[in-house]
Amino acid sequence: MWREIHSLDREEEEEEEEEEMEMTAQQLSEYNGTDPSKPIYVAVKGRVFDVTTGKSFYGPGGAYAMFAGKDASRALAKMSKNEEDITSSLDGLTEKEIGVLNDWETKFVAKYPVVATIIS
Repeated sequence: MWREIHSLDREEEEEEEEEEMEMTAQQLSEYNGTDPSKPIYVAVKGRVFDVTTGKSFYGPGGAYAMFAGKDASRALAKMSKNEEDITSSLDGLTEKEIGVLNDWETKFVAKYPVVATIIS
């Protein structure tokens, strides 16, 4: 009996993982913190995180508000807040910058739920 219940739990978890949304960069841009009725999303390496609990950082006026509704991968890798760096492109990043990005990704995974993946 326990084994049956345990396997059902595992099946439900797998279904939940498969139900992860896909969204385009255009759709992601709608979750930029300007509409208080919507969550705030930030993408890192194509994974979309719900950062609403970090509203003081990612919401309007926050230190990282420029990342809201965007894939901030390059900017995080370069430790930059420059508009031209707020993109998903990893082209030309150094090994050290990729390491910095991976560290950021680990922090996001630990702190915020993944709600979607970015599709072209």
